[in-house]
Amino acid sequence: MVKPVTLIDSGSRRPDGEGSVQVHMDQRLSLGTAKIFSIYGKGGIGKSTTSSNLSVAFSKLGKRVLQIGCDPKHDSTFTLTKRLVPTVIDILESVDFHPEELRPEDYVFEGYNGVMCVEAGGPPAGTGCGGYVVGQTVKLLKEHHLLEDTDVVLFDVLGDVVCGGFATPLQHSERALIVAANDFDSIFAMNRIVAAIQAKSKNYPVRLGGVIANRSVDIDQIEKFNAAVGLKTRARIPALDVIRQSRLKKATLFEMESTPEVVAVQNEYLQLAETLYAGVDPLVVKPLRDREIFDLLGFD
Repeated sequence: MVKPVTLIDSGSRRPDGEGSVQVHMDQRLSLGTAKIFSIYGKGGIGKSTTSSNLSVAFSKLGKRVLQIGCDPKHDSTFTLTKRLVPTVIDILESVDFHPEELRPEDYVFEGYNGVMCVEAGGPPAGTGCGGYVVGQTVKLLKEHHLLEDTDVVLFDVLGDVVCGGFATPLQHSERALIVAANDFDSIFAMNRIVAAIQAKSKNYPVRLGGVIANRSVDIDQIEKFNAAVGLKTRARIPALDVIRQSRLKKATLFEMESTPEVVAVQNEYLQLAETLYAGVDPLVVKPLRDREIFDLLGFD
């Protein structure tokens, strides 16, 4: 059974949000000099596919990459490792939550092109806090000195949740990116995520880095929302069947046959990785009210 998380009182901190009770980061868990990104978006929008291909793109640029899956279904890294690897929470449970008994190879697995993979996992539904699991994962990585030789850390975060645990990766991140399609539901979810990132930015360095438009022929609705709140589209991944096929083959796009459309998407990921590593200016944003989104989107 997952041990309960202790909620740390904010003390002199400004609250992260109106009426919020949050799990605050232990300052000893700083991730060092690595560039740290969190990937958010509506559930099922393609965050894991986007995260894994972006991790490979960073590795193709010669960077040492660590991808951390933060979803209880622990499928963030399976296209990299070709299997569902054991989760941190499962491994901790197997040693009765005595982390000193663990070795790095118990929970860190090498994936395609050297990308290191960790699946944080999560508590059974309704029994615990995902933020606790992320915190324990980062603590283990620090204790085993696994972040000292890492250039990029990428958190792949579960979607459609707005609790404090859901926002925990933001406490460690430099930039947060949102994956969205050109439809009302994913843009509505994006607006909630914008609000969460804005709340966390009061107490932590994280800032919005932009939007990755996914599975979209057009991006007119995304661009309309971006203009209203102050966001920017950083990359555009088309709706290609080869992307679906790559998931079924348990492979990244960088392992698929090099057709012109595959090469074009690979180059989009490589350009995004290069842009992010060079540094993108933080975006000053203002989320909309629910009614404002409803009135904004759609055809005139």
